[in-house]
Amino acid sequence: MLCVQQLSVTGRRDDLLPPTSLEAARGELLLVEGPRQDQRTALALALTGRMRPSSGNIGWDGSGRIKALRQASNVVDSPGVNEPEQHLSVRDLVTEDLSLIPRRHRGALRSTPWLKLKNFEDIAGLWAEQLPAGRRVELLTALALANPDTGLLVMDSPDRHSGDASDWLPRLMELAHDAGRPLAVVATVTRIPDGWTGPAAVIGNAVPEPDETRPAETFLPETEDAK
Repeated sequence: MLCVQQLSVTGRRDDLLPPTSLEAARGELLLVEGPRQDQRTALALALTGRMRPSSGNIGWDGSGRIKALRQASNVVDSPGVNEPEQHLSVRDLVTEDLSLIPRRHRGALRSTPWLKLKNFEDIAGLWAEQLPAGRRVELLTALALANPDTGLLVMDSPDRHSGDASDWLPRLMELAHDAGRPLAVVATVTRIPDGWTGPAAVIGNAVPEPDETRPAETFLPETEDAK
């Protein structure tokens, strides 16, 4: 389970991530609303241990260790961080991403058989920029889960590719509710889709009132690049 309390990141001029609290359990999809892309991306990176928070607490399965969080989590399609380069073909993208899987799990993974096994042969020759929104989400989440250590999946702004939630919401729900591999799935979005009745949170939901004073709690991790 992911537990976050008063997590914040200070930017140069204002809060890159205002204090935010949330929880995401395995077998659950949590949608987190935030109108600003920079704040959504900062949250996605902080939740996966890839950005150092200025204050607050974050824990995964009872551990506050950054190494445990990073090993168990994967941030997906984060703009300017690890979104696919537009000029990259799907085949080359798959080759590149599979090479990043820890060696102990990599084995003989190769792009061509992986694409066939996962039913992505029909898009193998496309450029990343040509992918329909739904297939993009399917491909990138499948690549994230190629690492069997992944227990926390954080999708950064899937709605930026399509205003139709049916292009990304069913896939994320399917992953969260997969009984064979229970995941905690978090998606940062511009706006919670109409009719959504599942778990939801809002960036900045833990901002204290002006008359409240709360001592800052420093998180432990060092800054590392997103994988």
